[in-house]
Amino acid sequence: MIDFLLRVFAANPEKDALVWRDATVSYRWLLEGVRDWRARLERERVRPGTIVAVEADFSPNAVALFLALAERGCVFVPLTSSVAAKKAEFLEIGEVEIVFSIDDRDEVRLIRLGGGAGHPLYAALRERGHPGLVLFSSGSTGKSKAAVHDLAGILEKFKTPRHSRRAISFLLYDHIGGVNTMLYVLSNAGCMVTVQERNPDAVLAAIERHRVELLPTSPTFLNLVLLSEAYRRHDLSTLKTVTYGTEPMPESTLKRFHELFPEITLLQTYGLSEVGILRSKSKSSDSLWVKVGGEGFETRVVDGILQIKARSAMLGYLNAPSPFTDDGWLNTNDAVEVDGEYIRILGRLSEIINVGGEKVYPAEVESVIQGMDNIAAVTVHGERNPITGQIVCTRVTPLRPEDPKALAARVKAFCRQRLQPFKVPVKVIVSEDPQYTSRFKKTRMVDA
Repeated sequence: MIDFLLRVFAANPEKDALVWRDATVSYRWLLEGVRDWRARLERERVRPGTIVAVEADFSPNAVALFLALAERGCVFVPLTSSVAAKKAEFLEIGEVEIVFSIDDRDEVRLIRLGGGAGHPLYAALRERGHPGLVLFSSGSTGKSKAAVHDLAGILEKFKTPRHSRRAISFLLYDHIGGVNTMLYVLSNAGCMVTVQERNPDAVLAAIERHRVELLPTSPTFLNLVLLSEAYRRHDLSTLKTVTYGTEPMPESTLKRFHELFPEITLLQTYGLSEVGILRSKSKSSDSLWVKVGGEGFETRVVDGILQIKARSAMLGYLNAPSPFTDDGWLNTNDAVEVDGEYIRILGRLSEIINVGGEKVYPAEVESVIQGMDNIAAVTVHGERNPITGQIVCTRVTPLRPEDPKALAARVKAFCRQRLQPFKVPVKVIVSEDPQYTSRFKKTRMVDA
């Protein structure tokens, strides 16, 4: 199952595979690490088909254990500290039988939970003799859903050689984007540079210190980089590509970053826990138009909503009905515009604000407000209104102290000059509270 990866490791024994806490781990070590874990899983009687949770961030043992579990045909359930409050719920939903907990010293503790995993999706994986991967949604607007993948399908696309890159492991160990980064880097004999803190200075310092070429991240984090001006304090001359996804990119943030770093290629990515990460190509570094798809993926737009069919699609949810159509298409609920082969992602259907029959996309309003002076963060959402159905509301955080009433009036006046009247925020909330999650994704309030 992972033979193609082990061949890459064996062919590049002296190359850097991983940088963890500023210490370098070679492909020789990683190859031996997988072999050591293979033997330990045998000793611990971890049978193929066992549901195994791994509590970790990216570390040498966390990477080697992931690969050894895949080789053994286990079902892998990654968990990070970002979901600590939901850990018990996730272990129950996942029918987890064994937990490996890896601490910040890369030391491992094994916990047996007992019980058995009898879900039909697990039975299907065992019948195929394939490893599985369970990914939980954030559950920000409801109960978290557990997506079950046949890991063999995800691994398949990494058998095609791509560019070898030194990349930051910004996206988390339990995120489809984090798994994608790890497998992309390792399958091409690149180097994954881990960070213990995901703030602008820590990440940019790691880029400088370890000659990083690729940064996969989110629009929210790129905005924090711009606001903090951390880029002035670190040498980013090795950085060739920045990929961004997980949420709509404000056009003002994209253009500002491109103006500062015209030599860096900016690439919009697109993926979902249910189908994996699609290959993508932005029209240009300062464009929000992107072509998505690639081998193993089909896309179509139905009534303005993107739908995807993928060979690497999940088998289903452990705790929710299948979201696929009878012929295998996933409704992403992402509203898009179409221009030939390119699409522009406008936002989630659930986040669109309907003002008297007119649609307002939060990202458009956020992009305008982000262009104001003294704005650190902005999040737009809708609230119910008896007359118009909904009104546009926004939360803003100032960079420097400012009278809330004056700031609110300034936001409204600024928007009136640049937006159609129905898009102008009716309510402006000035708040110092964080406006993003531990995954550096905006937290939106949805009030239908």
